Amino acid sequence: MTPPTSPRRGPDLPYSIVGGVKPCATGWLVAGAKLHGTTFAPESLRVIESFVDVIDQRPGFSVIALSAPIGYLDEVTPGGRSCDRQARKLLGRRGSAIHSAPAYAVLEAGGDGTDDHLDAISKKLLPRYREVAAEMAPYRQRTIYEVNPELSFYHLNGEVPLLWSKNSAEGLEERRGLLTDKIPGAEGLLSTEISRVPTSHLLDVAALLWTARRIFARAGIRIPSDPEWDEQGLRMEFVY
Repeated sequence: MTPPTSPRRGPDLPYSIVGGVKPCATGWLVAGAKLHGTTFAPESLRVIESFVDVIDQRPGFSVIALSAPIGYLDEVTPGGRSCDRQARKLLGRRGSAIHSAPAYAVLEAGGDGTDDHLDAISKKLLPRYREVAAEMAPYRQRTIYEVNPELSFYHLNGEVPLLWSKNSAEGLEERRGLLTDKIPGAEGLLSTEISRVPTSHLLDVAALLWTARRIFARAGIRIPSDPEWDEQGLRMEFVY
């Protein structure tokens, strides 16, 4: 007997969609691209209000390169997770771009003072991190990978840490040059104007899109190569 066709399934697409996703002031900044063979076609940048809406997009993403923690330690640990510490060591002078992921106790506390060990950026992003934690499950790690823009730029730069911080004019130009050299259509992405989204975010999410493409092609590199697992069964790792 032939099983019935699901009424929710649409026609198979002639392409796959990958995306770089980064939290921003009003939601989640998303850079998507269609992939078909050697064709790589970036789409317009957009902001999606909630993380659940990102993962529920139709047609869906084959790969999401996410700049937010996936997997947390049970308790606060100096230096954070093993992947946080190893990524800092790899990046050398740019290692400060790796912010320690909070512990589960901090996520669940709702800001009762247990987050005192976090830097200002991580504290500000806790609501976004909670969105991700609420939706993540081990099976979603077939599609959603934790990444970091500075690791993406490290690869774009021939696995050499960048010279300048993205908070400087020199750093913005350094990153723009790498992206326009390596990503077709990058100029269109980087010329986008979105309310409350700074240029550094545009550069970051374009770099994440580069990593999403690498992951789709099974060329991504894991840090560490043998990751830790958290109490929810999630791998704690970066991919670049």
